[in-house]
Amino acid sequence: MSPSLNSAESLTGTQKVALVLMQMERAQASEVLRHFSEFEADEVIAEIVRLRRVDRNIAEEVMTEVFAAITSGAPLARGGRDFAAGLLNDTYGSEQADAVMNRLASSMAGKSFDFLEAVDAQHIAVLLDDELPQTVALVLAHLKPDMASAVLAGVEPDRRADVATCLATMGPAAPDAVRTVADVLRTRMGAAAAPSEPMSAVGGIDPLVEIINRSSVAVERELLDSLSVKDQELAEEVKSRMLTFADLVRFDPRDVQRVLRGIDPSSLALALKGAPENVAGVARENITERTREILDHEMRTLGPVRMSQVDDARADIVRVIRELEHEGAITIQRVEEEDTLVV
Repeated sequence: MSPSLNSAESLTGTQKVALVLMQMERAQASEVLRHFSEFEADEVIAEIVRLRRVDRNIAEEVMTEVFAAITSGAPLARGGRDFAAGLLNDTYGSEQADAVMNRLASSMAGKSFDFLEAVDAQHIAVLLDDELPQTVALVLAHLKPDMASAVLAGVEPDRRADVATCLATMGPAAPDAVRTVADVLRTRMGAAAAPSEPMSAVGGIDPLVEIINRSSVAVERELLDSLSVKDQELAEEVKSRMLTFADLVRFDPRDVQRVLRGIDPSSLALALKGAPENVAGVARENITERTREILDHEMRTLGPVRMSQVDDARADIVRVIRELEHEGAITIQRVEEEDTLVV
């Protein structure tokens, strides 16, 4: 829900920055956003999502304050999730944009159930023991991924696949439904009164993948096996999203070499188009000198390409990763197994 704005004075500094970016063309706003830290960018993007559209008079007040003058024909502010996602995509690329929007979705969704933050995950699982899978999924969608994965681990194994399916296929929940579930849990726990306007749950495959990625390897395997029996297509979709091209940084160099050994340099050049520097560095360090020379030539002559071509090239490499992992030829470093994860 957009905040209630009566004047420019009612806006915070972050909201004013967001509003100024919303007045710009996406390419210009993207250039400005590049100068922010990741934390600052997250805060600004969150405000863009919340503000959506702003009254012209308030927009002009802010623009006058920031720039000291503004033309009378200034466009209306353009905000909301689509504008924010597009701005992030232009600034950081599709993979990091998705990560920021997913992180933002989890953060914004958690407001309705923030009273559960200090509660033990096993206690929450017990509270949900007799609830329908749809209700459990609704609660998980509102929790932070780390907490949600711990709660999911406490759900009876024979119910996890049903809960996961509900979460993956769930759309935004009606505020009344969210309020009812939150009130019931709060009453059971004797917590304080709920906020008057709870946020809708953000369900779908992406939050499910985040939860599974933070689960133990045993829970991950058991859940994916159960999902495969219940809904093979859904299980494959979840598995495909659990690996990305950026996961190359999680591998031992020898495993990276196994993955890239059969990849054509032209396809690898496409996959590396716009990739984070650490991912490109790992790829370049683990191919032969001759292949590196061919790769450099391909990248110099590549020119502009469609994002769909880049995504297809990366998907081909992900398929190779999945096949090698399934064969036991390589091992992906799980979150629980690593000291520091470079993203």
